Amino acid sequence: MAKPTPRTLQVLRKQPVTRNMLRVTLGGDGMLTFPDDQAGAYIKLMFPGTDGSSRLMRTYTVRAQRPGEIDVDFVRHADGGPASRWAEQCSPGDTILIGGPGPRKPLLQDADGFVVVGDMTALPAISVNLESLPDSACGVAVLEVIDPADIQPLNAPTGIELIWLVKPKPGSNPAALVERLRQIDWPAGRVNVWAACEFASMRALRQFLREERQIARGDLYISSYWKLGANEDQHKQEKRVDAEQDDQRST
Repeated sequence: MAKPTPRTLQVLRKQPVTRNMLRVTLGGDGMLTFPDDQAGAYIKLMFPGTDGSSRLMRTYTVRAQRPGEIDVDFVRHADGGPASRWAEQCSPGDTILIGGPGPRKPLLQDADGFVVVGDMTALPAISVNLESLPDSACGVAVLEVIDPADIQPLNAPTGIELIWLVKPKPGSNPAALVERLRQIDWPAGRVNVWAACEFASMRALRQFLREERQIARGDLYISSYWKLGANEDQHKQEKRVDAEQDDQRST
């Protein structure tokens, strides 16, 4: 299947979501060919490279979609990369080239219970997934944020317990999410687990979920969205190598 042609979208407005998260709303004529119902899908933000010819691409999630516009949430970093710098500096009327949308990674609606885990980079996708669950859904979401002021209201079923883990230094202590998961009351029956976070934390989670919790591969989505000390291109290469090694271990 051919990749969608990149679209130029326009900044309509922006607003803080919490202390360390900023929401940019994009729209304009480029939305005329943007497919409907893409909340939770990923897009590629494209920025000019330092040499003026190549492009830098950064992956983000469509947090919400309304007629003619989408929201994209950015984690604010003091030493942020090209995407977070752009989000801080952009103004209504500015434009950006985006690729996608790519496929969503939804929760499995037929599971008996749900465990959702992630840091702030995964909060947009997690928020969409929790909103998609039926009112009867039960389980636990463990959500890592930088500051208590980053705790935000989520539209989750009442049966989903929200546990906020405050970690001022993202990427430090890769075992923190695993340690917190060991303390939860695990849902009964077949459990669907969705997890996304920093690379080292993802590997610790994957080992815990597969070996200690014995979660079947078909009931587990787990991904790293970034790697401490690496840019997106370096992280992508690390993910590729890790995935190949993981496949070899499973055969």
